[in-house]
Amino acid sequence: MQVMFNSRDSDASDLRDLAVRRVRFVMRRLTWLVPRATVQFTDVNGPRGGVDKRCQVALRTDGRGTVVVTAMARDWRSALDGALTRASRLVLKLCRRDHGLGARGARALPIER
Repeated sequence: MQVMFNSRDSDASDLRDLAVRRVRFVMRRLTWLVPRATVQFTDVNGPRGGVDKRCQVALRTDGRGTVVVTAMARDWRSALDGALTRASRLVLKLCRRDHGLGARGARALPIER
């Protein structure tokens, strides 16, 4: 899996290796479906603090388009983990829907009357 990282903030740039490792770890079972991921960190209101660290994760999937998820938190790590959690759930949901699988991974069978 190819992971691209973008950030203009110097504090966020220090987390490049961590972000790449986290993306690969979270998506390890879906690498056959997601060949490329992009992580972008943005500090929304600068040095004033608060819940302003934004992490945007874009996952390019084979045949299902691009999944883009954004999460905001007080620190970079929490924003990254939140975005990755939501993105992996969404990709898994898309995969299950395309293959006719239910919520638990079991095939839905038609009801005969």
